[in-house]
Amino acid sequence: MAEAGAGIPSVLAIETAQMSSWPSISSAIDGTWIARLARGYTRRSNSVNFLDPGDGDNAEERVGRMADLFLLNSREPVCRITPLTPVPVIVELARQGWEHEGDTHVLAMTLGEGFPEPAGLKLYDATDRNWLEAVGDLAEMDKRPREIMAVLVGLIACRQAGVVIRDPEGDPVAAALAVVSGGIACFHNVVVRADRRGQGLGRAVMQAALNWTIEAGARQASIQVVAENTPARRLYASLGFSHTYDYHYARQ
Repeated sequence: MAEAGAGIPSVLAIETAQMSSWPSISSAIDGTWIARLARGYTRRSNSVNFLDPGDGDNAEERVGRMADLFLLNSREPVCRITPLTPVPVIVELARQGWEHEGDTHVLAMTLGEGFPEPAGLKLYDATDRNWLEAVGDLAEMDKRPREIMAVLVGLIACRQAGVVIRDPEGDPVAAALAVVSGGIACFHNVVVRADRRGQGLGRAVMQAALNWTIEAGARQASIQVVAENTPARRLYASLGFSHTYDYHYARQ
């Protein structure tokens, strides 16, 4: 089993691992501020991220430059506010009236021996159309989000696996993306078919994903979950994840 509580990675380690595990298509850097752009697919890859709480000089000017950069790329300016965000930035965003939204919990755990393998497990390279189609169908994605997701997955430089649970007829019922970055396991696109939720498939696909990351050399794990998603929070807690820190978005 996995064990929680000891050796939890730092906020900086989690943040950099998560950014590497879910890349942007383009980016711009101002000191330790990173503007990430990915054609609007997710806010994580379409926001300004901050990696040093001490890098808050000239906040008004730099926030303005970042906002202009997003508008130049036809994107709404968004900042991701974590414990690493400099206080002068938070003050400046409040002064300008940026809106608070998207409260999210970041959970982490240390990894042990793993879990029993679920039935119907299939592992793919995440660029494999079998995984891409499974996730797209399970999440009921339209054509454009599927296309952008395929581009983003193709940009992942770290070790990754597309995890799918299939029913006896071979149809996908749950899926997840597992990535190992900096020794930390990261998970994205965790989804269960709508008519099969509440049947333990979320647990099954996460156990399979955790097992793969352990075999791939991860010793710690992290996952992000929207604060209002109570069922997911309960599932991850039961697997051994514990609350580490929170973040939210500020939208102009």
